Formats: sequence, C-alpha cells, structure tokens
Amino acid sequence: MKALVYHGPGNRSWQDVPEPRITDSTDAIVRVDAVTICGTDLHILKGDVPAVEQGRILGHEAVGTVTAAGSAVGTVKEGDRVLVSCITACGRCRYCRTGMYGQCLGGGGWILGHRIDGTQAEYVRVPFADTSVHPLPDAVPDETALMLADILPTAYEVGVLNGRVRPGDTVVVVGAGPIGLAAITTARLFTPSHIVAVDPAPARLEAAKRLGADVLVGAGDDPAAAIAELTRGLGADVAIEAVGVPETFELCTRLVRPGGHVANVGVHGAPATLHLEDLWIRNVTITTGLVDTHSTPALLDMIAAGRLDPAAFITHRFDLDHMDEAYRAFSDPKTSGALKVVLTRR
Repeated sequence: MKALVYHGPGNRSWQDVPEPRITDSTDAIVRVDAVTICGTDLHILKGDVPAVEQGRILGHEAVGTVTAAGSAVGTVKEGDRVLVSCITACGRCRYCRTGMYGQCLGGGGWILGHRIDGTQAEYVRVPFADTSVHPLPDAVPDETALMLADILPTAYEVGVLNGRVRPGDTVVVVGAGPIGLAAITTARLFTPSHIVAVDPAPARLEAAKRLGADVLVGAGDDPAAAIAELTRGLGADVAIEAVGVPETFELCTRLVRPGGHVANVGVHGAPATLHLEDLWIRNVTITTGLVDTHSTPALLDMIAAGRLDPAAFITHRFDLDHMDEAYRAFSDPKTSGALKVVLTRR
C-alpha cells in the first residue's frame, strides 16, 4: 500500500510500505476512506516531537471502513463505517476508567502516527478497536465526521471546557487556524458575550468571523487594547492559546483578567516564559492538556442533529494519492489559504 512516511526532520515521502496486519485480538484493520493533516504533523516534521522515529507512518485522524477485526472485537465488524479517533484507549487502566484516555497506561493514548504507524495511508491498524473507533451514522458524511477525529474534541475539551467558558464571558482565541476556529465554534455553545479572534492572517480572521467571532484583531492591532475596551479594562475571562509558540502563550497571560483562565491548546516545541512575578497575585488558572476524546459521542450527536457543522473548516480537497500536494498546501496557508485539508480515496 501507499503511506506517508517520516524520515527525520524536514523529510517525508509518499511511498510503498507493507499493509498492516492484525497482531492482537483487540485490533481492527481499517481501510482509510478520508484522512486529514494536523498541525501536530507539521510539528513532527520540524523535529518538535522526538518520540516519533524515522520510518513511522504519520497521521492520527481518519474515517474508514473496517476490513478485518480481531477475535476479541465485539462492537464493530467487517464492513462497518467508523471514525478513527486520534486517541486510542485500552479501556481498563486507571486513567481510562476516569475518562482520561489521552493518558492511557495500557498501550493507548496518542499512539497513531506517534508511537505506532498512523492513518496517512491506504490502511491502518487500530489497537483496542472496541474503545478506539466510533461507528458512524449514515447521515454524517465522511469529511464532516473526520473533523471529530481531533480538532473538534481537542478545541472543545482542552480549550473550552478546561477554560471553563460560561455564559456572558469574554473569550479571546489567539490563533485562528483549524484548532482556533474549532474553539470559536464550540465556545458559542456556552453563549459568551464576546468572542475575540487574534491572528495576523486576514483570510483566517474572515473564517473566524464566519464561524462566530465578533471582534477581530489582526496584524498591527493591539490585542490588549481591544480586550480592555470590551471589558472596561478587566481583561478576558478566558484566553485560549491555539498556536503553540512562546509569544502567543505569553500574550494569553497578558490578556486574561484576574481570576480568569488561560487554556493552552497549542503544541509547543520550545520553552515559554511563565511570568509568575506578575501572575502570582492575579488568581489566574493555567491549564494544559492532551485531548481525551471523551466528548466525541456528544459532539457526534450534535453534528447528526444539525447543531454543529465542522465541514465549514475544510478549504481544500485532494485525492489520497496527492498527499505531497496536500502537505504543501497545508504547510503554507499564507499562500494557499488552507485551513483544513481532506484527502479521500478515489
């Protein structure tokens, strides 16, 4: 089969590799019908995630069809259409029993495209299939369901829920890429008074406006002044960091009010300065997190009911064998205007 293989920082190739096989009774083999590229994949290619070994197939998001299931798999069978979640869960360890699947101790967590071969391929082996894939209703199209593999639950859980967004809040989202846009979309579920999007790219700010941001802060604007004007100088109730660089994290800590929340969602590859000399007296809560995907079933129900439409994040579509072209578009959004790309089987 064909797959996107990591060969060290800055080096990837769409190449022939052996098809996956069932190795444990809890495995399923899924034919990949739709797949996407994540900002985390770009971090891997920069060398920011050293746990990813050379020769690894990248990718941790997919929708596909089960082609084989191990003898212990009871919830899905050959021919079922499923969502492959970015998080794999053994379902038995201490963390899985409390819904913290991202911290799974039994061989799960974020492993696809990280510690085992991932989804940017024609087929993928999914361990612990009973607790790691979600059967999909016919009413939810592949590319819509694909947004549930990572960005929607990540933004919702790590940004909105960890940030404790409440009705009437002023929420600032720093970074209007796919994760930031998903945070804007899911923050609206809690009816904040204002959602502020901060991003230097006009195209991304326009997307943020379409998805629910009512205040836009672009290149050359002063985010602190904009927030101060909205809040009578108090600051944002919730600041969601959706980029993953030191400057944006530190900006969030300056924009949040005393007693507010900074929810870091971005994947960081370099240290950021924590200005405790300013923050210690302000009762600020800072949270970080890897998504657990405990919200995926609820989000899927909202999509099926027409309450959410994450297909709005998708700007570019490719055939699966145009993986290199898709990576070029996704990694250069200033030129391509790409937000989320989707690759589908012919």
